[in-house]
Amino acid sequence: MARYEYRVLQLRESLIGGKLSADKLEKLLNDEAAQGWQLKAITSTEVKGRVGPGGVDGLLVTLERPVG
Repeated sequence: MARYEYRVLQLRESLIGGKLSADKLEKLLNDEAAQGWQLKAITSTEVKGRVGPGGVDGLLVTLERPVG
């Protein structure tokens, strides 16, 4: 039976530039794929900022790869 490990990346608008740049997201996914991670899901969410109440638009990117 195959076993997997998972990684969740929380991306805030300011971390990937402007309006969630497709080019920067693509680069991030390709960089993770080079380490064996495969995209499992992308979820739009409100991500809490570093200072003050409220949040900014962001993404939760879930990745998986086989263990072993």
